[in-house]
Parts: sequence; structure tokens; C-alpha cells
Amino acid sequence: LGHNGNLTNTHELTGRLATLDTGELPLDNSLMATSDTELITALLAAHPGEAMEQAAMAELPLLRGAFSLVFLDETTLYAARDPQGIRPLCLGRLERGWVVASETAALDIVGASFVRDVEPGEFIAIDEDGVRSTRFAQPEPKGCLFEYVYLARPDSILDGRSIHGVRASIGRRLAIEAPADADIVIPVPESGTPAAIGYAQQS
Repeated sequence: LGHNGNLTNTHELTGRLATLDTGELPLDNSLMATSDTELITALLAAHPGEAMEQAAMAELPLLRGAFSLVFLDETTLYAARDPQGIRPLCLGRLERGWVVASETAALDIVGASFVRDVEPGEFIAIDEDGVRSTRFAQPEPKGCLFEYVYLARPDSILDGRSIHGVRASIGRRLAIEAPADADIVIPVPESGTPAAIGYAQQS
């Protein structure tokens, strides 16, 4: 399981593990989860005898906070995005397979074509029969501005917007709101380069 984000109800979820104790996993106090990723993995594993999709549909609605998840078993790749869509997640297509990644730039690197964003509150399963999509929660899109400003790569597309384009637009807007009498615009750090270009162009 891979996880991008931060949960906000880990104490509650840790308590839930004890109620799911089947005797097959150390789900009492002997499991001291040290990361959100470990906690989510333990919750999914606490459903022996159930299909992974059933376990996911039981646990995903209980997670609070930001999360984009990818996980797999022997036959299936799964992905899920929190109902607010705080962290990005996208689906890509290879010639003979599928890819799930947090940014479209990762698709480019492996030669996959962008299909679509995984929607907020969506759970997908990919196996030899293709892609299945289910809603585990009502979408309440909010996103995270910091993805556009700093976290995402400038060559990525997030929710239909070019990260480079958004950053350049921010720079142009800044030049209008806070003009400067200067000869050169210098970005700090490097993620500020598109905004600096936008600022310089507007100036």
C-alpha cells in the first residue's frame, strides 16, 4: 500500500482495530502503528475471508483527512482518493495495462497516456477484466492550493489545469497587485520559476 496524505482521525481508527480483532492479526495494543500507511494497511488486513474490495468499502468511508491510496493483492490493483480530493491521483493507460499515479508527469515517464483523474470519493479496482469504479463517499471537492503553488511538478496537469500555467498566472496576478520597479525577477526556490516568468511577462 502506498499513501499520499495525512489522516486526522488516527486515534479513532487505532481504537477500531481492537474491535476488528479476529485473532489472526495483532490488532490489540501490540500493534503500535507508527504511520498512517501502517494503520490503513492493518485496517484493510483485518477482514480475513473477505474480498479486498469489501474490506476497502468498509474502511475507506471511516478515513478522515487527505489520502490518495494505491494498493494491491495477487490479482488486482486498487486506488482511492479522499472525498475532498485534497491529494491528486490519476489513471493512465499503457499499451497492455493500466497505471495509477499521483501526478500526470509520472505517466509521461513510463510512456502511459492520461485517461482521467480519480474522482474525490472514488474507489477503483483494476484487474484482467479492466477498470471498475465505485463511490465510497459523496464527493466534496476542496483540493489543496499548495499542490498548485509548490508540491506538484510544473509539467503535471491537476484536475484539468496545467501546474506551469497556474503558477505563471499567479505571477501575472502578483505583478498587477504588487508591481516592482526592477530590472530582473528571480525565483526562489526553483518551483517559483513559472510564477517569476509570469511576473516578468506581465511587468
